Amino acid sequence: MSPAADDTWWDEDAGPVVRSFARTGGRTRPSRDEFNLITLIVNAGNEAALPALEPEHLGILRLCTDAPLSVAEISAALNLPATVVKVLLGDLLDMGAIHTRAPIALAEAPDIHVLQAVLDGIRRI
Repeated sequence: MSPAADDTWWDEDAGPVVRSFARTGGRTRPSRDEFNLITLIVNAGNEAALPALEPEHLGILRLCTDAPLSVAEISAALNLPATVVKVLLGDLLDMGAIHTRAPIALAEAPDIHVLQAVLDGIRRI
């Protein structure tokens, strides 16, 4: 391919010239309305049983393998708009490739004083 033809698919300032809707097959909404920016995503660990996945789907699964990540973190890591990530996550959820978790509510978070007391006790050992 000539360098001139190759330049039409890349812009130094904008990056690759692929519109977001092309990554989602033209869909603008996820199949389920379960995702917000702080929803935690966990890889279900069954990629072998899944049909062929798009690179973006695989990227999401790789990111969420070691630890749960929020939709916002996935969006930032993949450099994709959150709306696109939500559509891709809907696909993965429909396939059973991921699980969602609600973030820990602040009221359920451990008391900082209790944590400090535990840390102080460990230091004394």
